[in-house]
Amino acid sequence: KVKIVGKGLYGLKKPFTPLYVGNSGTTIRLLAGILAGQRFYTEITGDKSIIQRPMARIIMPLRKMGAQIWGLRQRDKAPLYIKGSKLRGIQYALPVPSAQIKSALLLAGLYADGITIIKESVRSRDHTEIMLRFFGADIKQKDDNITLNPSKRFCARKLNVPGDISLSAFFIVAALILDGSEIVIKSVGINPTRTGIIDILKAMGACIIIKNKTSINGEDVADICVRSSALRGIEIKPETIPRLIDELPVLAVAAAFAEGTTTVRGAQELRVKESDRIKAICEGLLRLGVDIQQTHDGFVVKGPNRLIGTRVRSFGDHRIAMALTVAGLAAEGQTVIDDISCVNVSYPGFFENLFSKTV
Repeated sequence: KVKIVGKGLYGLKKPFTPLYVGNSGTTIRLLAGILAGQRFYTEITGDKSIIQRPMARIIMPLRKMGAQIWGLRQRDKAPLYIKGSKLRGIQYALPVPSAQIKSALLLAGLYADGITIIKESVRSRDHTEIMLRFFGADIKQKDDNITLNPSKRFCARKLNVPGDISLSAFFIVAALILDGSEIVIKSVGINPTRTGIIDILKAMGACIIIKNKTSINGEDVADICVRSSALRGIEIKPETIPRLIDELPVLAVAAAFAEGTTTVRGAQELRVKESDRIKAICEGLLRLGVDIQQTHDGFVVKGPNRLIGTRVRSFGDHRIAMALTVAGLAAEGQTVIDDISCVNVSYPGFFENLFSKTV
């Protein structure tokens, strides 16, 4: 359990040192939104991966709101320097579907004078909107528009955090591709903006059953029951990508065992994650013997494949490391992944859970 004693919107204090976010792109972008409206100066930095990732997508709209924010030597990359400013609400159309950009602007909008309106051409995950509403924010969604009215006060609430479907996806795919496997993953968040992985795997022939559906903190939660299945290749179109962007590496593993061709398009965002995930997962699966080719915005997998264990690289990316681990479970012989410490970024207990008898 974690207990947080809130200090209100303007209860934060200037940090004595730069804020270090490690490998977390979500953290740096959301913090930028919060800190843009504070009354002090802040520097945010991260590891070698973070300082290579694009930040212009939050810098530019935050500047439109009146924020004073810039990167090192005026670049659009971290470290970010933020001098708290008086903000104003804006209308902003997201250039790409991104819950991180949207969330940064909504958090900045809490400090803005006037209404903040964000337009999404393709709906992205909406956990931030649900959370803000749960704490008392005046936030509404109609059609493609999300409207936030400034709030003076929020109410403390008790929260129960459901399991993450992105992390559950590794166990789901493992159960599907290992003959005779069956697993039940309890209390997983099944927010409709996140269940693209379930929908796609079902379309590929996966036996996945959702049970005991309920609502916690405004979020849909359920148990996910999975049984090993014969999969078939399908085409995954660009409009589906925002609902499964983080699960695409492990989906490539599932596609390696599917009958026929699986094509992923519109996933160019994978190239600017913790690693170039298109390149990383294609290299790893190729070394394991998978017929996979990368394209500029995705990949094509022809299956089924017989995987042979070998040495592969994670590129220091937690999702690549976990996806290749799942592939290694179904490969013949030993698979060695060069760096698995990166898994601690999102799932420190991954290997313990994976190799235990129950999850």
